[in-house]
This record gives sequence, C-alpha cells and structure tokens, in this order.
Amino acid sequence: MAVNSHHFLPSQLSSFIPTCTLLAPKSSKALITCSAKPLSSHMDSRRKFLEFPHVSSPIRTLMIDLVSTVECRLDSQLLPCTLPPDVQYYENQSGNAQASLQIRSGHNSSSIDFILGSWIHCELPTGALNITSLSAYLNSSTDAPNFLIELIQSSSTSLILILDLPPRKDLVLDPDYLHTFYESTKLDTYRQMLEKVPEVTPYFSPTLYIRCTVSPTAIMVRIETESGESARIEEIVTSYVDPIAKELLGIWLNRCAFAERKVGVTERAYLEKRDSVNGSKTIEIDLASSFPRLFGQEVADRVIQEIRKVYTTT
Repeated sequence: MAVNSHHFLPSQLSSFIPTCTLLAPKSSKALITCSAKPLSSHMDSRRKFLEFPHVSSPIRTLMIDLVSTVECRLDSQLLPCTLPPDVQYYENQSGNAQASLQIRSGHNSSSIDFILGSWIHCELPTGALNITSLSAYLNSSTDAPNFLIELIQSSSTSLILILDLPPRKDLVLDPDYLHTFYESTKLDTYRQMLEKVPEVTPYFSPTLYIRCTVSPTAIMVRIETESGESARIEEIVTSYVDPIAKELLGIWLNRCAFAERKVGVTERAYLEKRDSVNGSKTIEIDLASSFPRLFGQEVADRVIQEIRKVYTTT
C-alpha cells in the first residue's frame, strides 16, 4: 500500500475499480455514508495487518515472511508505527471494502526513510479484489534504490505481480548506478526465470507514469490459469514468486539498505525533490481518485492526510 516513491499504496488500484460501482461517484456525497471502524489499540491494528485475511495461504506466508525479514534486519533503525488506529485499519460502512496500513519511519540517524505495508480487500460486482504490498524507502543520505512488492488478485485464477528495486537516479546519466544495482546483481535473471513459466505473461501498467519510474529489471507479470485451476496459482507463488521475492529483498537489504553511499549536498537536494515529487504524483494518480469511491470521502481524506505527513516530514 508504496515507488521510489511511486508506489506507497496499491499502484494499480484505480484501474481495477469500475467508476460506477461499490459506493457512488465522488461528487455524489449525499449517496455516501462511510465511516471507519477503529480497532481498540495499536496492537490490535498490528495484528489485523499481519493476518492478511483475504488472500491465499502462499501469499499470506510470503507477505508475513517479507515483513518479518525487513523488520528483523532493520529493527534498530525503525520507530514504532504511530498511525491512528482508524488509519491502521479502516473500512466502509457496508463492510465490502476493508484495508490495513502500517508505516514505520526510520530513526534520524538511519538511512531508512520508512517502510510501508498494506492490504486492501474490495467486494466488487466483478468479484473480490485483493491487493497486498510492501515498500521500503531510503532517505536522501543515500541514493540507493527502494524496494517494492505488490500482488494484485482479481480472481482465484489471475494474479499480477510487481516486484522491483525502483531507481532513484537517471540510469542514462549514471551508468555506474545501473551496473552497481542492476547488472552486477543479475536482477534481470529473476525476471527471465519467472517469465519461462507457461502461465506467466508480461504485465503493462495502464499508467504511463508508473512505467517510467520502475527499473529496467522490474518484474511486472500476470499469472493466469484456466478456470478451476486456482491451485496452480498457489503452486507458482510457492515455487517461483516466494523465493524470487525473498532473493530480491535480500539483495536490497545487503546492497542498498546497508550499503554506505557518499551523497553530496547538491545530490541530496535532488533526491529529496525527486522523492517528494514522486510521492505527490502517486497520491494524485491513485489514491485521490480511487479511495473516495471505495471508502467514502471522509475516510479517504483521513488516510491520505496521514500518508502525506510521511512524505512532507521525511
């Protein structure tokens, strides 16, 4: 639910939500009566997030493992989540759209800006939509890439995977950056490995802005099986997606999160501006259009306001 700051909440959400479904158009406030149902405490919210309640067992296991790995490796550099309980978990009044959000900022002395995890479950006329995501962002003390994984499932036989280390510099102007993070790490072999699976085909985001912010080694694929073969999706997640995602996270932790990079004053200003622009653009493209339709304007405003704080205070 995070990018190089281009994905800090589900980046493809708006493309899966029909404009006249679920609730009502954004301008029709009289038809929308939505409110969040807050959990009793931060611990309850945390527990709700880690349940990943609406996805298959292989996806749930993968997401829990990724979150646990990130938090274990970065534990001393992270602050607790301080989001209000009604932002950590929220839903619409009818209960057909629910979501959970966790954000943990890095200490001032850390190169970690923040990590963000989320899941969204929506009951649409076309079926259930489930999106789970985990993003990790670095601050301007380093120019290393961020980390992103997002799984978007609109049926039991169709799954979209976005997995990337989004760059934070222009790869054309800095070939050493391209070599350090994408060529020497052989990231493209993981994409090639996954695309050899018969059920896997390339996925192209409907948003051009998103396409221009991912790396050249980004894994953006659709996994699709025949009707009634949902078990095959789970098998592919277990055998391919799970180990590949963990390999990429390991590379990010070792080569990006814990790598010391010298960043000058001018470059630091560039990174801060770039990250800020990408964050604002993501809110504009995805959240501002889709969240009011799912959760109502009041809830959407509350959640987006908290997300904006993360980008304006880092």
